[in-house]
Amino acid sequence: MTRSGGQILVDTLQIQGVDLVFGVPGESYLAVLDALHDAPIRFITNRQEGGAAFMAEAYGKLTGKPGICFVTRGPGATNASIGIHTAMQDSTPMILFIGQVGGDFVEREAFQEIDYRRMFGPMVKWVAQIDRAERIPEYVARAFQTATSGRPGPVVLALPEDMLTSLATVGDVARYQPVQAAPSPAQTASLRALFEQAQRPLILLGGGGWSSSACADLQRFAERNHLPVACAFRFQDLFDNCHPNYVGDVGIGINPQLAQRVRDADLILALGPRLGEMTTGGYALLSAPRPHQRLIHVHAGVEELGRVYQADLLINSGMAEMCAALAGLDLQESIRWTEQTASGHRAFLDWQTEPAVCADPAVKLNLWQVMRSLRTTLPRDTVLTNGAGNFASWGHRFWQYGERSAGLRTQLAPTSGAMGYGVPAGVAAALLANHENRPRSVLTLAGDGDFMMNGQELATAVQYGAQVLFIIFNNSMFGTIRMHQERHYPARISGTELHNPDFAALARAYGAFGEMVEETGQFPGALARARAHMASHAGPALIELRYDGDLISPSTTLGAIRRIAQADAGE
Repeated sequence: MTRSGGQILVDTLQIQGVDLVFGVPGESYLAVLDALHDAPIRFITNRQEGGAAFMAEAYGKLTGKPGICFVTRGPGATNASIGIHTAMQDSTPMILFIGQVGGDFVEREAFQEIDYRRMFGPMVKWVAQIDRAERIPEYVARAFQTATSGRPGPVVLALPEDMLTSLATVGDVARYQPVQAAPSPAQTASLRALFEQAQRPLILLGGGGWSSSACADLQRFAERNHLPVACAFRFQDLFDNCHPNYVGDVGIGINPQLAQRVRDADLILALGPRLGEMTTGGYALLSAPRPHQRLIHVHAGVEELGRVYQADLLINSGMAEMCAALAGLDLQESIRWTEQTASGHRAFLDWQTEPAVCADPAVKLNLWQVMRSLRTTLPRDTVLTNGAGNFASWGHRFWQYGERSAGLRTQLAPTSGAMGYGVPAGVAAALLANHENRPRSVLTLAGDGDFMMNGQELATAVQYGAQVLFIIFNNSMFGTIRMHQERHYPARISGTELHNPDFAALARAYGAFGEMVEETGQFPGALARARAHMASHAGPALIELRYDGDLISPSTTLGAIRRIAQADAGE
C-alpha cells in the first residue's frame, strides 16, 4: 500500500504497541500530526519540550515500554535533551522523534538545523536519521529493539520534513521482542559459593528492567535465605519497605547505620545498579576500582560490568532472568544472617521516627508530620514523583513504598539529579492511569525552584484531567546550593535567594485546587479539601508549604551548618 512517510510512521508505532505519546507540535512533522488525527494513538500536547520528554521518560519507567516523545527541530530538540539525559542515566526505555529540515536544505545551517548524530551521540544508545520513507519500519523496529534490550535506554530518530511527506510502498514489520542475557549455571554456582563463604552479606537493588515478577522472585530469595536488602538511590520501590528484610536506601542522606553496614559487609550482591556516585557515597562506601568487600555485580548492559568496579563475579543478565535463577536458591547455614537482617530493619524503622530538627517547638510547620499525614492518608500503591533538591530528602526518608502492583513502578525520580522532573512525571503517571482506566493515587513533591522549571505542565494536567496532588516545598531558595554555600562559604549568600509567586493562587489561575499552609495543624484539613476537590472535579490539586528555610533537611539546619563551618574556619 502506498502511504506517506508520516502515515507509515504512525502505522508502525501502532504495530509496536504505542498508545500514548507526548510532545509539542512543530511544522517540521505536520505529516505525523495529520496521520495521528485518525489513529487510536493519543497525543498529549505539552507546554514545553522538556516537560514532554520528562513525561515520556516517566511513562517508560512506569511501564517498561518505550516512552514516545515528538518534538520539532532545533529549540525543540535542545529542550528535550534533558529528558534524554535522564533516560540514559536511569536506564529507561524511550524514543525521541525530532522533526528535521528537508534534504534540500541540509548542511546549510538552515532554520533550526542541528546535526542530531553529533548532538545526541554521547547520551543515547542509538541516534539516526531516516532519509527514505520506505525504511521507516526498519528504523523504528530497530529503535524499539535497541531501547528495550540489554540495558534499557533512549534512542533518537530524526525525521526530515520532505521524507515525511514523500510517498512509498512498503510492507509492515513485526512487533519488537526485547532480548536479555541470563546467568549461566556456572555463574549461579559461583554466586552460591561466594554467599556460603560470607558472614555479612548485603543485597543492593537498582537500575532499569525490573518487573513485578523479578521483584517477587528476589523477595523469595531474600526470605528463603534471611538476607538483608537495600535499594539504590531513587530505586526504593523495588522492595517492600515494610518487609522485615528491608534495611533502607543507599543514596543521598543515607542512614549512618546503613552506611556502616555497607562498609562492614564482606559480600555485596549488586543487582542492577550502575554503582554510580550517589549510590556509592562518592565511590567511598565501595572504593574504586577494587572494593574491600567481595562484590557480585549483575547488570543488563555488558559495557557497564567492570567499568568502574572490578567485581569478584560479573554477570551480564536481565533482572527477570537473574532473579528467576535466584528464587529457588537455598544457601547453606544462611540462618547465621537472621539477626543481622533483623537489626538492619530495626535501624531502618528507627530512622523513620521524628528527627530532632522537627521536634523543636519553634518549628511552625513540621515537615515530618506532613509526610506522616500523607503516608497514612494516601494508598500504599501511590505513585510518588519528585525532581531534585533538598526538599526531596523528606520523601526519600519518610515515604514507605509497598509491593509493586500490576508491574508498575511507584517511585519516579531522576538519578540524573534533574530539576523540574517531578511535575511532568506526576502528570504522566495520572494520564497513564486515566488512559488505562486503572485509577491510581499520584503524589508529586516539588521544591519552589524545582516547580518553577516545569510548572507550566500544570496546564497540561488541568487540560487532560490528570488527578495529581502537588505538594510544593516553598522555602524561597535553591536549598541544596544554599546548604553547600553555608558549608563552604558560611554567611556569604549569593545567587540562591528566590522571590516566588503565590503558588496556591497560581494553581487556581490554572483551574486547579490551590491552598497554602504555614502551620502543622493546617495541613490535614488542606489535604482533605484537596483530595475532595480532586474526586469531584477530576483534576489536580496543589498545596503550598511555606516554611522557614533554616529547616534545610531532616538531619540539620542551615544555622547548624553555618556554625560548624565558621568554627572550622576559626571565625
